[in-house]
Amino acid sequence: MSAPSARRPYAPLRDAYVVDAVRTPVGKRGGALAGVHPADLGAAALRGLFDRQPIDPKHVDDVIVGCVDNVGPQAGNIGRTMWLTAGYPEEVPGVTVDRQCGSSQQAINFGAQAIMSGTAEVIVAAGVQNMSAIPISAAMLAGKEYGFDSPFVGAQGWDHRYGTGEVSQ
Repeated sequence: MSAPSARRPYAPLRDAYVVDAVRTPVGKRGGALAGVHPADLGAAALRGLFDRQPIDPKHVDDVIVGCVDNVGPQAGNIGRTMWLTAGYPEEVPGVTVDRQCGSSQQAINFGAQAIMSGTAEVIVAAGVQNMSAIPISAAMLAGKEYGFDSPFVGAQGWDHRYGTGEVSQ
């Protein structure tokens, strides 16, 4: 057994700031925005952000986007799709986060953590959901055509712990 090593002090965390917030207009179910692709909705918000801020999009380290139901037009990493749809650099990565109703908040938290840890300087955090096109819980039902009644049924550990009844988030 070796002697304990001296502890290195941790570097202090950097501050992370929300510089701006932009959103699309609020629509109603089946309204004027119902037919707009989620990537186009998100791209409009991203363009609005860069129209207001003197940041070159090529200086963004990552794009982190929350989305509850990643199916249909919101599938395939909608965060990256929004960025590319807006016409921004392909070299900038993007990721989509699903933490259900807290997805956009989680995107902000992950962005702040990256900045505070020193692994990023500029993060775009966002959220997208066209609930007219993809109603809430659509992803929970998407597996039915493949023989899955829900994401949980058949998971032995889940069934043992919770049974087959619904469990709220």
